Amino acid sequence: MKYKYLNQNNNQKLIIFFNGWGMDENVVKHLDCEDYDVLMFYDYNTLETDFNWDLLNISPEKNLIAWSMGVMVGSLIKPLTRHFVSPSPSKGEGKCVAINGTLKPIDENYGIHPKIYDLTIKGFNEKGRDKFIKSMFDVQPPPAFQAPSHLERDIKNQLSELIALKNYKTDNEFRYNKVLISNNDKIIPTKSQIAFWGIEPNLTAGHCPFFQFSKWSELL
Repeated sequence: MKYKYLNQNNNQKLIIFFNGWGMDENVVKHLDCEDYDVLMFYDYNTLETDFNWDLLNISPEKNLIAWSMGVMVGSLIKPLTRHFVSPSPSKGEGKCVAINGTLKPIDENYGIHPKIYDLTIKGFNEKGRDKFIKSMFDVQPPPAFQAPSHLERDIKNQLSELIALKNYKTDNEFRYNKVLISNNDKIIPTKSQIAFWGIEPNLTAGHCPFFQFSKWSELL
């Protein structure tokens, strides 16, 4: 698992962002960080990382935002989840937000149907990736996401990440305290998210809603 600070100015408030499969900072780099430090995790080929988790103790306020497959991955990182898991979250816990994902993202009822997921792996290539990226949006994708994509991720790396994600199992004790669901999600179907969370859609968007926002605080 890789990480990158999108903003690091020793601010009192921190947003920890778990990105979706195959993504990099291009999906959120337009968002204004304001007075938040923003730490992004991505590339889940392995859940191991050399990030020093003790650094989280420096920030009096910590917020977690997870999107897509990141919703599951964020629940698995033990040095992180102790700050957010009920009933005894650490002092300074802020919002814990799940966006267009579930804790069972590869599931016939609560996520992507396993057969569809396996077919995606089997047929994954440049054309398949461009089709996937187009499907993330319910309108014309932003320029950076129009084929050929400007994502700085190697396709072989994306494929191995897709395979690795099948082997991760969520921590059922983890709880998000805010959930955002798009009404037209073609990746993790909206109906699957409704079934898992028990709430109705509250975003008018496709799987990737970030370009409807201008700053990180709007997601909290």
